[in-house]
Amino acid sequence: MKTFYLDHAATSPVHPEVIESITEAMSRVYGNPSSIHAAGRYARKVLDEARNTIAKSIGAKDTEIIFTSGGTEADNTAIFGVARALQTKGKHIITTAVEHHAVLQACEQLEKSGFEITYLPVDENGRISVESVKEALRDDTILVTIMFGNNEVGTIQPIKEIGELLKEHQAIFHTDAVQAYGLEKIDVNELQVDLLSVSSHKINGPKGIGFLYQREKTPLVATFYGGSQERKRRAGTENVHAAIGFAKAVEIAQREMEKRRETYLRFREIFLDVLNKEDIAYKVNGHQEYFLKHILNISFPGMDVESFLVNLDMNGICASSGSACTAGSIDPSHVLVAMFGKGAPELRNSIRFSFGLGLTEEDIKEAAERTAKIVKRITNN
Repeated sequence: MKTFYLDHAATSPVHPEVIESITEAMSRVYGNPSSIHAAGRYARKVLDEARNTIAKSIGAKDTEIIFTSGGTEADNTAIFGVARALQTKGKHIITTAVEHHAVLQACEQLEKSGFEITYLPVDENGRISVESVKEALRDDTILVTIMFGNNEVGTIQPIKEIGELLKEHQAIFHTDAVQAYGLEKIDVNELQVDLLSVSSHKINGPKGIGFLYQREKTPLVATFYGGSQERKRRAGTENVHAAIGFAKAVEIAQREMEKRRETYLRFREIFLDVLNKEDIAYKVNGHQEYFLKHILNISFPGMDVESFLVNLDMNGICASSGSACTAGSIDPSHVLVAMFGKGAPELRNSIRFSFGLGLTEEDIKEAAERTAKIVKRITNN
């Protein structure tokens, strides 16, 4: 039985060109980028080239890119770094109720240290309003951290409008763009963000590397100590081989962005067409206009998410009930709770299908047909 991987929002397979670039680099790049000898200088050269490729993808300067171990570290560095840098100017932070746990749990830790966090609510489509940000802003607000696109339902937030709102305020603006990067056009100057987090493994790059964009002169206290790497902002010998692979993944993603967006919209259409033809009752969760094209979160009335996922897996479909970082948790999705309220049926019957490299239209059609059969069998339709 053929298996269909429909969980690309959790992680994505490494692109063959990326694998080739990493393995080739491992045979020729072995120096420490901080060493002054020839091997070290060469490692520094290829690392700088990778950094430049990544910086260009978001309209940034290469000096504004900090390599990290991934999205979680990038989020933590942004939040703790700003909090420590600006705590004398205020201890108020604004975020949303639907952020990734890398943001929410960082904020919870700061609350224990005397910071005050405002968690903005979302509507039933998972979107906040710019007005709610405006109303929450205070003179002592030092950080606003709002994700670009949600990893569970795909809803895109009004980042550009919020950036415009914060232009004259002291608050630093951070966005977690981990799920959106590579599929949405991102220009940090157009968005007017000060900090932006990205992870490589979401765009067919290697795991264990990401970056934090830090706008020039944005206050940030280092959270890693032990070396002067990354312009003294993140200690530790750089993961040169992963950076090379990351840069290759970025090149491919930028080159194929429009094609991928069109493909994933077509996949979405095919999947839902099959459900309609099979007369399956369902509801798509998330915003119907502002959404990430590769994420399709569906609520199936009468289904139970745990047995549903087991049945999908037994039938060769890899899907998810939401963030992979909370897999195995018995708690309902905090994103769906924020959208629909505690006790809502969507909390127990929603599945996230997410598209990516290697899938074809025929794959999506067959996966949807298998899904429909499971729903019919379990609900006795």
